[in-house]
Amino acid sequence: MTALEQPTRLTAFSHGAGCACKLSPADLRTVLGLVRAPVGADPDLLVGFDTADDAAVYRLRDDLAVVVTTDFFTPIVDDAYDWGRVAATNALSDVYAMGGAPLLALNLVAWPREGLAFELLARVLDGGADAVAGAGAVVAGGHSIDDPEPKYGLAVVGTVDPGAVFTNAGARPGDAVVLTKPLGLGVVATALKRGEAPAGLVAEAVALMTTLNAGARDAAVALGPAVHAVTDVTGFGLVGHLRELLAASGVAGVLDAAAVPVLDGARPLLAGGMVAGGTLRNHAFVTAEAPVDWGALPEPEQLLLADAQTSGGLLIAVDAARAEALVAELTARRTPAAAVVAHVVDGPAGAITLRG
Repeated sequence: MTALEQPTRLTAFSHGAGCACKLSPADLRTVLGLVRAPVGADPDLLVGFDTADDAAVYRLRDDLAVVVTTDFFTPIVDDAYDWGRVAATNALSDVYAMGGAPLLALNLVAWPREGLAFELLARVLDGGADAVAGAGAVVAGGHSIDDPEPKYGLAVVGTVDPGAVFTNAGARPGDAVVLTKPLGLGVVATALKRGEAPAGLVAEAVALMTTLNAGARDAAVALGPAVHAVTDVTGFGLVGHLRELLAASGVAGVLDAAAVPVLDGARPLLAGGMVAGGTLRNHAFVTAEAPVDWGALPEPEQLLLADAQTSGGLLIAVDAARAEALVAELTARRTPAAAVVAHVVDGPAGAITLRG
């Protein structure tokens, strides 16, 4: 039996699964508060530090801007090829969230050279390259280091029309907010790491995490100026990323818990204690500091809304009068979900009230 054929559990090498290994919102705020502010202003930097957006956007000329982003994380599944696909799809998502098209990617690799076979790393890179190719982009190199804990991801460059950039900062009172993938991916990843996830549910989660957000982007583009803000849902969970969108836009929101799509099988796992550490940190942050008014929503449902997603869907704020048209566009493009989950209201920036 070769090293590649041996049943290596990649998740056993990871302290946290996928985007659940991110620094918490509170930790990130602390770090950024200590960093010197960028010196000077560049009028061609269309999106930068200011609003915690998904990617940077820099204008090259009146009709062309580049979208630049990076994302990497520890193993979220045990299959090396699938991990590569998931990590690459997740990194590409930030370009789609800005309304862009991926163009070029570089591999980011940390690998325990004495602990894991290089054949497995090759499978990770194959998976990433296939996901990038599926997005119509190319992998053109990368960088690797020796590290006791494996990590993989991409730096991605895309292109976008400077006049058609989506940001997280334009939501308006009265907007509907639409989600394009179900929640529960963090629950499944945690159960997999603990050896408690049914194989069929893992396969369904992998299928979701390797679904590009290109169709969701296309649906938003089709609505044109009716779409006011976009972000993607990853490690900070639905409520965390909704909070960022609302805060950047200077508005508040009402989140309809009953309308949020959830992956079948996630709730029983959650009831069995399958909660990622990143999810608990998300929940603590938004409860203490966002602020989120949970109302009478039971704690397990709160944790689902804070569940640390990996390669989740887009969150799209759209003129309420065009929300049905957006849902129809998403459905036509076979996105995994197309649900109105929140509405934007006047109120303290970033505040969220739960309904349902």
